[in-house]
Amino acid sequence: MSTDHDLSGAWTTRAETEQDVPAIREVNLAAFPTSFEADLVEALRADPAWVPELSVVAVSHDGTVAGYALLTRCQVDGVPALALGPCAVLPRFQRRGAGSAAIRAGLSAARDLGENLVLVLGHPEYYPRFGFVPASRYGIRPSFEVPDEAMMALVFDDTVPVPSGTIVYPAPFGV
Repeated sequence: MSTDHDLSGAWTTRAETEQDVPAIREVNLAAFPTSFEADLVEALRADPAWVPELSVVAVSHDGTVAGYALLTRCQVDGVPALALGPCAVLPRFQRRGAGSAAIRAGLSAARDLGENLVLVLGHPEYYPRFGFVPASRYGIRPSFEVPDEAMMALVFDDTVPVPSGTIVYPAPFGV
């Protein structure tokens, strides 16, 4: 059972606009203990890994940018894939479905763009609700040590070959 009471219908989701940039920074600053994620989003915007359609906001009925999800280009063994993260929600909107709505919209947009593989390093009790499984099932691993269950993969079409090997993240991730 979902603990965030997925109220996806309560949120409008869309790709970010230039006007959303300050609000996205505020969401990331409020959701995380340091500015790392907010700074990472800004650095990724200037990186070739940036896919504008995959920077997604969840907006409340009053127009507040409440949730955010970002997918950027990465590679597995030289094959293009996507990395999900950061994902963030303003504290006052947490556990109300804003994050889930942004993630679902981002994944849907990725599928619509013809992508097939999304990777996420995150909470193993949260991301499986979106279809993520341990990336090790596909022979995919990061270049750094993490618990196996925290590195996850989502494959949209399992009839298409999935690359195996080491994930190469965009330079701004610093790994």
